[in-house]
Amino acid sequence: MSAVNYGKGGQPMEITADIAIVGAGMVGSTLALALAGNGLKVLLIDGSDLAPRPFNPGSAFEPRVSALSAASQRIFQRLGVWEAMRAQRVNPYTDMRVWDGSGTGAVHFSAAHVHAQVLGHIVENGVVQDALLQALHQADTRLLGGTRVEQMRHSGDDRLLSLADGSQVRAPLVIAADGANSAIRQLAGCATREWDYLHHAIVTSVRTEHSHRATAWQRFGDDGPLAFLPLQGEPGQHWSSIVWSTTPEEARRLMALDTPDFCAALGGRFEHRLGQVLAADARLCIPLRQRHARRYIEPGLALIGDAAHTIHPLAGQGVNLGLLDAAVLAEELLRARRRGERLAEVRVLSRYERRRMPHNLALMAAMEGFERLFQADPLPLRWLRNTGLALVNELPDAKAAFVRQALGLGGDLPELARVAEAPA
Repeated sequence: MSAVNYGKGGQPMEITADIAIVGAGMVGSTLALALAGNGLKVLLIDGSDLAPRPFNPGSAFEPRVSALSAASQRIFQRLGVWEAMRAQRVNPYTDMRVWDGSGTGAVHFSAAHVHAQVLGHIVENGVVQDALLQALHQADTRLLGGTRVEQMRHSGDDRLLSLADGSQVRAPLVIAADGANSAIRQLAGCATREWDYLHHAIVTSVRTEHSHRATAWQRFGDDGPLAFLPLQGEPGQHWSSIVWSTTPEEARRLMALDTPDFCAALGGRFEHRLGQVLAADARLCIPLRQRHARRYIEPGLALIGDAAHTIHPLAGQGVNLGLLDAAVLAEELLRARRRGERLAEVRVLSRYERRRMPHNLALMAAMEGFERLFQADPLPLRWLRNTGLALVNELPDAKAAFVRQALGLGGDLPELARVAEAPA
């Protein structure tokens, strides 16, 4: 338990900042780094110790990974952390194969469809986090770890945060980047729309008989999708990160199996596309819910990342949406500062909301529709999805459009995520 911090006269110590970011996960840390070096007093608060861990190349893969798009890669490159991630473990993939396990429909996407080198990179969340923390320790951002926010109230034009260690933080603008169960969102009383998918996701890393061939594989079955995402293991060892979405009852059964039986069940469900599943690391089981805040902002408050929206892990887009949130919010705040505007005002924060909410809602709706279509039992819908997959596979323009969307090559991109223009 943290010691209580007191200032003079026995009063709780008060820390002041221009912007207080609560939550130092990948999205909150990205925002803090994007705001660094611009003359703002930025404070990053998190329950962890905010210390990057030394990387051990022989360590097991982390079960939680992200499929980073090209837009996310550009954000990290411009923030100066991509090379630190590559020095640990970054796993590029060039192709994606999707098929209906209950039919014959299948589609193959390739980076070559848009003359790109890769579709994206599978990266352990801890690798991203450590690279960001290393950079933040060299920046002018103040880091406050090992404590959490317990209360939040208005104090004049500011918000006053009461922390578990007894200290207080005063800031005109608070950013909630503290995840799907955001304490800041709840303390602010922000309304959300949410529903349970009635599915759990089992995640782990597995070793297979055959190589993944730098391909992301996704099989849709009657009880949910199963993804194999490529990892780079030791020479001669073929590793993938899996996300297996299934019913809560089936998830409990699978989690209770010993490792050999789990590997056998997994290989069978995956139709042995990569041969036998030879080994599996420790498994995590995560209930799946979709959640979306009705508003991302109010005076002196903004929600980003999972605090604002969570989606089905179907296409691995959740973290990419959050990173774009962070990049757009940083861009709007720095523009407003150059104009001499007050950063906490709704008219400033609403520019972020107007840019991000339609994009997030559109992708969430697409993922919801896709997930429902593949869960449908009626024969006409089964025919439709199999016919649709086969049709898309024969339409190069449609496949190229999908690939461009996955890469983050279009739409209202922030400067951090845009393709650099070639010099004249």
